[in-house]
Amino acid sequence: MSKPRFVLASKSPRRSELLENLGIDFDVKVSGADEGGIPKTLPPHIYVQELAVLKGTAVAADCRRGNFVIAADTVVVCDGEIVGKPKDWDDAYRMLKMLSGKEHFVYTGFSVTDASNMMTVSGYEMTEVHFKELSETEIEEYLTSGEPFDKAGGYGIQGKASLFVDSIKGDFFNVVGLPLCALNNLLIKEFNISL
Repeated sequence: MSKPRFVLASKSPRRSELLENLGIDFDVKVSGADEGGIPKTLPPHIYVQELAVLKGTAVAADCRRGNFVIAADTVVVCDGEIVGKPKDWDDAYRMLKMLSGKEHFVYTGFSVTDASNMMTVSGYEMTEVHFKELSETEIEEYLTSGEPFDKAGGYGIQGKASLFVDSIKGDFFNVVGLPLCALNNLLIKEFNISL
């Protein structure tokens, strides 16, 4: 299989790091698409795919032929609520209190768009994560670290919040923000290319 030119439609340093760890050469272009038009009332697996497609196609429209644009969006679902990134300290505190001692589900929708013809295919992955009971001190110290504020659900599993996770069922990299195995399978099946 030939090695294509990839563009990552995400400003997430975690997604970039995952691709870098694979030795992939790629560019980063952040989408300016308005994400507010996609209702959170959609089922989570549809919601994240719609967002990924929106971001990916917006970036692909400005890319050269031969580029394949990868986009993704991650949310946490707890007690039936779709939880994105916290707006502020209080919102992050609320999220961590909600996740404390409970299972939640992390959904990442991803899409690939061929900039040559705008063919777009999407998929998603879901991972079940269980948090231990968090003390007030643990929550306060985690908020003070600054780590929660740019992450879905208000935590990063690969950082200090790894101390909160007592079990995980599914793809770890999905929780980080990009399910590499599912993404690669889609690339092979739909485009005959691979990461």
